Amino acid sequence: MSPHFNPRRRQWLRAAAALGLAAAGPAIASPQTVTVLTSYPDEFVTRIQAAFEKANPAYRMQVVWRMPNDAHDYLSAAGQNGVDVYWAASTRNFARLAAAGIWQKLPVDRSSLPAKVGNTPLLDEQGCYAASEIAGFGFAIDPRWLAANNLPVPGDWDELVNPRLAGRLALPNPARVGFAPPMVEIVLQAWGWERGWALWSEIAANAAFVDRGSTFVSDEITSGRAAIGLSIDFFVNAAIAGGAPLQFIYPRHTGINPAHIAVTRRPTNQAGAQAFVNFILSLPGQQLLAHPDIRRQPVHPDAYAARPAGSFDPFRAAQTGGLQFDSERARPRLAASSALFEQMLVLPQAELRPLWRRLQAAEAAGKPVAAIRQRLGQAVISEAEADDPALHKQLGLRLEGNDERPLSAPEKHWQALAATQRAEVAQALTEIGA
Repeated sequence: MSPHFNPRRRQWLRAAAALGLAAAGPAIASPQTVTVLTSYPDEFVTRIQAAFEKANPAYRMQVVWRMPNDAHDYLSAAGQNGVDVYWAASTRNFARLAAAGIWQKLPVDRSSLPAKVGNTPLLDEQGCYAASEIAGFGFAIDPRWLAANNLPVPGDWDELVNPRLAGRLALPNPARVGFAPPMVEIVLQAWGWERGWALWSEIAANAAFVDRGSTFVSDEITSGRAAIGLSIDFFVNAAIAGGAPLQFIYPRHTGINPAHIAVTRRPTNQAGAQAFVNFILSLPGQQLLAHPDIRRQPVHPDAYAARPAGSFDPFRAAQTGGLQFDSERARPRLAASSALFEQMLVLPQAELRPLWRRLQAAEAAGKPVAAIRQRLGQAVISEAEADDPALHKQLGLRLEGNDERPLSAPEKHWQALAATQRAEVAQALTEIGA
């Protein structure tokens, strides 16, 4: 051995040789693709995507974006078009696709998550899809306008009938605006079918309706066109985060709208799909929902611990008797109640509004109008008729955005019945001098 040979150099050469062999060996495996179909906006998805890929470097998320009305057909195609996971807020799509056998049993352990919040299930009965986040319904308000006009902050839906709110109430048309249908049912469940429709009729007389493709409800308030708007919380919370001088009020009778996640029956990446769903439902994944770009409500109760004091916590609200709205009971007839709302209250509003003004003035004058009030607020069909599955099949596509088709026979019939009702009320008011 040379007197100049350093034993440490021998160790270095061995290490270098080992590295050389490693370099000559198989390349490190590339990340596997997990294909996720969603309708969530970019600012939401990109936050989740970055966090998922950081926590799961073996996978890369490929996003396929489809609106709910397109997603059903896309997932119904052979092989589900290569989609591994569907993640969206369209509850009806999940239910319809479950009935078609598109999903597998959700391949995750949900034992750390509750089965429901209030009366709203967070997992379907077959265990094929689970809630991934929830949103609450309520009122966006302009507190300055209400204070300047000596009007109280409304605490529940029946306070929206005040005639002083006429034209200052922004109300999304539930037959056209995707998040709005459950609001109709919240009132119908809380007050009952007859009283609920009467309440909606009087509220609609105060409303300026917001359609799909127009401004957000929050925009109607920040622009000064409205003082109160009926909405779902994350839209308004996003506006508040952007500096809008609004408040969001959860009324005494409210409900939540779950978004869901499911794995297709034969995913191209079973392990990746499972990893993505596990991440979404994990505590770290749920805590991401508080980000200002997202602002959704978690389905993991522990995720609320880090939120600011006074934040809405649906689990706490349920414990104190709130959230009695049953979304599963409401779901089958959402299309029917939304279409009925449009035919009874939205399209004929120009005739409906002055009838309510005349009736309210007659009441203030002490005239006998109880029977007229009952007739004006009456639903044109019974609750049993609205619950008919045959009717649901005729109207089912309305909520998926297919509203360019001709009116169905039931909708035409409702139009005629509502027109007769208004004519009778107008005649009765004239007869009492109102």
